[in-house]
Amino acid sequence: MDLGLSGHAAVVAGGTRGIGRAVAELLAQEGCRVAVLARTEPELRAVEEELGSLGSPDSIGLPCDLLDTGEVEAAFSFLDERWGEINALVNAAGPDTMGDLEDLSDNDWLDAFDHGVLTTVRTVRAALPLLRKATYARIVNVASTAVRHQEPSLIGWTAAKAAMTSASKNLARALASDGILVNTVCPGAVMTPAIEQLVGEADPSPDAEEGPLEAAYAVMQRDYGAANDIGRIGLPEEVAALVVFLCSVPASYIAGATIPVDGGTDF
Repeated sequence: MDLGLSGHAAVVAGGTRGIGRAVAELLAQEGCRVAVLARTEPELRAVEEELGSLGSPDSIGLPCDLLDTGEVEAAFSFLDERWGEINALVNAAGPDTMGDLEDLSDNDWLDAFDHGVLTTVRTVRAALPLLRKATYARIVNVASTAVRHQEPSLIGWTAAKAAMTSASKNLARALASDGILVNTVCPGAVMTPAIEQLVGEADPSPDAEEGPLEAAYAVMQRDYGAANDIGRIGLPEEVAALVVFLCSVPASYIAGATIPVDGGTDF
């Protein structure tokens, strides 16, 4: 199926690692112009080069602190001058706040919502003029299946993701009449650098015969209640495949959806 992405323009906020990077890579393979926003310049340069080698006709790594409204606005101003429009915005950045209620200070909560909600608010607000100028436009926000399957040790993290999911629903209703379709993707446990660190710090699974995805799943199930019916942890590219479809031309009758990619936890 032709996704109609070739030559179109996409922005991935938080696109240097994990799911965001996998999304940027798949967009590049589809021939999309891709801009990646992140703070770490060496990683941005590496991603920029990789996206070009994968087929992006114009790959850009833009240093941008998503916590800084001015930097976000400057990044989209640059893209307005360079491209004049964008067709897709993917928000893949998020909080890393962990701990039970009694472990978290007020500042921890504020940090979780700054990273988990306001980063999306800032990018959408700055991107809207460019999205409105495009022939078609999509916004995809990456949340988590944890918004429906709660874990007390992630209370701040899941609350921020739930707020972002609610904001996405409201944006979908507000922007559909402009032809800007907004959807949310909710991954389950996925082998990102953050999950690799959690698994690496945990006591290993006792089953030495397991493969790495199954072993990681066993730890996530035991320590965080992240069970699924497929019986393994996911890969970033498995989530990215859905995100990229939602960015595409054929995804023209999907708006306001919250879609799990979690190995089967919602039966």
